[in-house]
Amino acid sequence: MAETQDNLLQKIKDQGDLVRKLKAAKESSGKGKSATNSLQDLEEINRHLSKYSYISGFVPSKADVELHYNLENNLDFRKYPHIKRWWYHMQSFSDSERTLFPVNHPSYAIFNVMQGKKRNFDLEIQEEVSKLLALKAQLGSEDAAPSKFVLKTPKGTRDYNPQQMTIRNNVLQKIITVFKRHGAECIDTPVFELKEVLTGKYGEDSKLIYDLKDQGGEILSLRYDLTVPLARYLAMNKINNLKRYHIAKVYRRDNPAMTRGRYREFYQCDFDIAGQYDLMVPDAECLLVVTEILNSLDIGKYVLKVNHRRLLDGMFETCGVPADKFRSTCSTVDKLDKSPWEEVRTEMINEKGVTPEAADRIGEYVRLNGSSELADKLLQDEKLSKNKSAVEGLEGIKLLLHYCELYGIKDKILFDLSLARGLDYYTGVIYEAVLTQPIKIGNEDQTVGSIAGGGRYDNLVGMFDSKNKQVPCVGVSIGVERIFSVLEAKLAAGDISVRTSDIDVYVASAQKNFLEERMKICAELWNAGIKTEQSYKKNPKMLNQLQHCEENGIPLAVILGESELKRGLVKIRNITTRQEDEIPRDNLVEELKSRIEVLDIKEMNGPIRK
Repeated sequence: MAETQDNLLQKIKDQGDLVRKLKAAKESSGKGKSATNSLQDLEEINRHLSKYSYISGFVPSKADVELHYNLENNLDFRKYPHIKRWWYHMQSFSDSERTLFPVNHPSYAIFNVMQGKKRNFDLEIQEEVSKLLALKAQLGSEDAAPSKFVLKTPKGTRDYNPQQMTIRNNVLQKIITVFKRHGAECIDTPVFELKEVLTGKYGEDSKLIYDLKDQGGEILSLRYDLTVPLARYLAMNKINNLKRYHIAKVYRRDNPAMTRGRYREFYQCDFDIAGQYDLMVPDAECLLVVTEILNSLDIGKYVLKVNHRRLLDGMFETCGVPADKFRSTCSTVDKLDKSPWEEVRTEMINEKGVTPEAADRIGEYVRLNGSSELADKLLQDEKLSKNKSAVEGLEGIKLLLHYCELYGIKDKILFDLSLARGLDYYTGVIYEAVLTQPIKIGNEDQTVGSIAGGGRYDNLVGMFDSKNKQVPCVGVSIGVERIFSVLEAKLAAGDISVRTSDIDVYVASAQKNFLEERMKICAELWNAGIKTEQSYKKNPKMLNQLQHCEENGIPLAVILGESELKRGLVKIRNITTRQEDEIPRDNLVEELKSRIEVLDIKEMNGPIRK
């Protein structure tokens, strides 16, 4: 589909600005200014890196290595935030990792900077002017024959009908109830953050961050999760202790799988405990919170997998993985829930630079799972028992499993060495809740995968503090979109029913010309706090009114009739049983309240209200 005219006009404006900058740069260079590492060159590189992670796109290449070598070490990064981000990313790669980068070709202007050559401004201006003319030609063709506009939601997003929204609200309310039961307070943060806040926190997933166009001097990105904004919030406000929950939308430039609850725009429900506390006490409560939520939602059998980042680091070290490859290897291990070991092993060797011998030793460990007995066994392992990180992680897991036993949730916990969680900021215990049985979606049984995950991140807040002051944190995020998908599948299969309206009473009339009397009764019931509605037609048919009650699950109807009103009475009809009772008009509110109290209404996926 062709672009909208506003977008095209903005592109023409931006392209025109670029041409003008190039002409100004050409004029400056003609006055004797050096091209290599000049202001214009650096601005060109910074502008390029505002759109891409690396010189040739979103994957590091030999071009990045060459440019990193040619640029001066004493750059003033305050003027070039995107070069700064890229520079420190490049610094983190070892020499052996750089040798594995592919050979990709950068743009013409940046290629000149890399080569230390004087820029051919005439050629660059000619290229950019050609692009500008092409955009203007496209605008002219659109004016002549406007394209047909196709109504649809953007890729990876969706609308929600009343039934789906009822499911969502019901789920979120149950989750909030658990959060509040454990003393959590609610906060909110902006939907977008400074790009520098998010950069370098998500490892390989950083490429999924949505960057926003510069609208006023600040380079911004849509939030990827709710954890990094929390860390920024704690550091900015000098908060040392907080138990908070946060329910909001986040955004990821991922490949969506709509039927399995993977979107580009989706809700996260986070529960986090920040502060200096004794080992594994808040961590165990986070696991308890997950079990309480999943039990209340009753979406199926599940298991909570736990592991420890210190154990993983110790395991990698004893297996012969270099320290600078721990995080990238961890990201690969994290794929074991979706890919077989052979595929993971191949990626380790071919893409991460792990030796085949080290990969095979890792494979012996990551296939293990169990309980505290497994932790005891690994503490006796000849290699792991001599590694400080591994021992620290195993002792932590043992203590966590003990606390889970005290909370009565030991049967839900599985110590699993394949659990890695790819995010860079985790420092201690990590965990993930997974449904153990496939869910029927359409005509297929599909594995939903992880429905909750989290862990400890003790160093994240310090990244935002000028004095590197640390605030230890642990938390969990509930994957509500996947939970919504499971419940929507159950709704489609008829396993659950949903009331999209909370109306308890419908005010109906059996004859004509009762609109004003119906309005009076509705006002009286609304003032009494009773959920009520009526027809917006002056003289609705009785059959249509009762049918509306049945279709929308409204349990009671107040029926007005001329003879009853003359005697000071009204009728109350039970829609399900069709029983009608005459009661005094003056006692209507009290009678309705008492009947609503004893109604047998089954809510969606929840208890019966009595």
